Amino acid sequence: MKLATLKNNSRDGTLVVVSRDLSRCVAVPHIAPTLQAALDDWDSSQPTLQAVYAELNAGKAADARPFDANSCHAPLPRAYQWADGSAYLNHVELVRRARHSQVPESFFSDPLMYQGGSDSFIGPRDPIIADSEDWGIDMEAEVTVVTDDVPTGISAADALEKIRLIMLVNDVSLRGLIPGELAKGFGFFQSKPASAFSPVAITPDELGNAWRDGKVHLPMQVDLNGQPFGRPNAGQDMTFHFGELIAHAARTRDLEAGTIIGSGTISNKQGGLNGSSIRNGGVGYCCIAEVRMYETIETGKPITPFMRFGDQVRIHMEDAHGHDIFGTIDQTVTRRSEA
Repeated sequence: MKLATLKNNSRDGTLVVVSRDLSRCVAVPHIAPTLQAALDDWDSSQPTLQAVYAELNAGKAADARPFDANSCHAPLPRAYQWADGSAYLNHVELVRRARHSQVPESFFSDPLMYQGGSDSFIGPRDPIIADSEDWGIDMEAEVTVVTDDVPTGISAADALEKIRLIMLVNDVSLRGLIPGELAKGFGFFQSKPASAFSPVAITPDELGNAWRDGKVHLPMQVDLNGQPFGRPNAGQDMTFHFGELIAHAARTRDLEAGTIIGSGTISNKQGGLNGSSIRNGGVGYCCIAEVRMYETIETGKPITPFMRFGDQVRIHMEDAHGHDIFGTIDQTVTRRSEA
């Protein structure tokens, strides 16, 4: 099943069921006015939403209308919890190598995770707003899951059963602001602006065999200014699967329905700077910081610039037949005064 939220005059938008091919949708206020409302009562709402989905795909939904991703908000325009992990330790290892340091052994058994701002997400076609290019504007393409209620102390295996939806996210980072914030020892805040999620959230069964072992085994596709930038496989080199990430987040607290857990920047192990870019036969990157790490490790300094005003990033994922699964995140970096 595929679900989306259309923008309206309210904060939380209108829940719609979207056809598998992303061409049509049906508003379902009689089932749940918002996606959060559906998640709050998932056992009751899911079968009814699924029935609408079946009718829509069969061409029998009389009230169907064209689906326009430009009209979408984030599937959850705001959430009770947004916790982002760093499950791809290749990314962490590159950061450490660029700083001439080692990854602590604990990182291989205890996931990295921070609590992000969840009060205001933005839509998949909304601009990335910044005041200055000196902020070091960077995309971060990730997979996320949305949970049901999760009890404290849940096992990783049981946590997998609590996953209700899967989405993509562009978790924008302002690299120029991160060092100063982390130096304070209290984590990210100003360096992590509002995240943009894929137009559509899907139930795991939509992925078929590509969803297994708590991972999405498909390439994440990132284009920068119309050119292929990244194609790493999200199921490869993921040290911690989503069950482990959820269990980590729920170690000392309950998680409420609608909690979003992120994978962190997708990163595959590759053969260095000359072999990692797509033009050189590699799978590329899901953030600019990663190629800058390769450059620092191999040449002594970063060369590739972060995003500038007017730059465009597109993020999506296709199935084995080349069909867009979640819809495309398509954003342009925009100066605040011009937004």
